[in-house]
Amino acid sequence: MNGYSDRINHALAFAAKHHDRQVRKGTRLPYLTHPANVAIILTRYGRDEDTVIAGILHDVIEDCVRENHTRDMLGQRIGDKFGMEVLDTVLAVTQRTLDDHGTDLSSQERKDDYLERLADASDSARWVCAADKLHNAGTIVADLKRTIDPDTVWGRFNVGRDGTVRWYRRVYERLRDLSFSAPIMDELRRVVESLEAAAEGHVAGEGATSSSARR
Repeated sequence: MNGYSDRINHALAFAAKHHDRQVRKGTRLPYLTHPANVAIILTRYGRDEDTVIAGILHDVIEDCVRENHTRDMLGQRIGDKFGMEVLDTVLAVTQRTLDDHGTDLSSQERKDDYLERLADASDSARWVCAADKLHNAGTIVADLKRTIDPDTVWGRFNVGRDGTVRWYRRVYERLRDLSFSAPIMDELRRVVESLEAAAEGHVAGEGATSSSARR
């Protein structure tokens, strides 16, 4: 596809409205830059329009619950405006807050549940998952290269450096173990390895600093 249509334009406007005033963690960048980049990645790999739209909307249900917008309301709006295939894809890559029995999930349980549900997810959902993680991990690597203080980057995440690196490795390995062998997996593997190398370099740097301090 050529990456532009009235439906895609509508999806971008919808995402912009719901992500209004949200910014990327630790930056002043409008949050919309993330779903827009996910859409670009999916378009670059020639994915169909519904998958690109789901990529644009993939964080709306997870991140845009407000006083007048419950998860169910947001899901219904997406389904009504963009179709059930788009909604099903978005839901498949949305971390749930409750399990099937209505029990609250902890932060770690949400991640485990997300990975587990990828087994039943559609090919489109796995593409959106891969593109989402590719852009997020790639952004972290790029920011680490630009900063003189890596802690300012790792500090954005509640799980810290090790938990962040481990999460992206887990997602990649889960997709691989589910036999998702799309071309994007090579790029995702490379960026996960770059993230791991950056983390290891930071550890080595800390060790060198400590060693110097002892002399």
